[in-house]
Amino acid sequence: MVLDQGPCGPSRKRTGRRTGARRHGAVQAREGRGVTLASLVPLLDHASVLVFALTGALVASRAQLDLVGFIFFATLTGIGGGTVRDLVLGRDPVFWVHRPELILLTAGAAVLVFFTAHLLESRYRLIVWLDAFALAVAVPAGVGLALEAGVSPVVAVAMGVVTGTFGGLIRDVIGNELPLVLKQGELYVTAAVGGAVVAVALIGVGMPRPVALIFCGLIVIALRAGSLALGWSLPTYRARPPRN
Repeated sequence: MVLDQGPCGPSRKRTGRRTGARRHGAVQAREGRGVTLASLVPLLDHASVLVFALTGALVASRAQLDLVGFIFFATLTGIGGGTVRDLVLGRDPVFWVHRPELILLTAGAAVLVFFTAHLLESRYRLIVWLDAFALAVAVPAGVGLALEAGVSPVVAVAMGVVTGTFGGLIRDVIGNELPLVLKQGELYVTAAVGGAVVAVALIGVGMPRPVALIFCGLIVIALRAGSLALGWSLPTYRARPPRN
């Protein structure tokens, strides 16, 4: 009995408790990382709404609208692509109905641009680059949400493209601007499709979804930036002989 109560017994028990504590901590750490990664898609959604809203407000500044017009353009651009995506996926209600902070975010972006747009040397150039970054966060958000809805990979790619392009398309059409998505000689839809396809393919071969979505965003911004800065483009159609 004395030996049973010797230093070795309690030491083993304490060691066991410490080992259990370390394992528990490791599990908590893994769970913490999981929560952080799981929050990636909502973060991408918020970021795309904000950056697209800034581009909408800049278009309003080019049209010399009042503050209400700025807020209208910013909100329409910020939530446009995500709204179309949710309607197509049958998500009811759409994403911003239960997240009113997104509307406040777009309004705040509009107010900021209203009082600072005159300081910019080239508003159009800023619109183009902000739009590129918005595209790079909106496409993976659309792909991620579509996959969560259980759709096929092809539909997930389409939803990524819709999320990334429709807000800007609505902005440019209503603002009487040449839609960036239709601008000849630039990679826009191509960048969105390329990033979305990469994400779906990587997820299909077993890569963790959040990591694949990050790669998606990197592909989108690389293609779009290469088009803007280096003139990357795809061959365009030319009739031979020329016809109307």
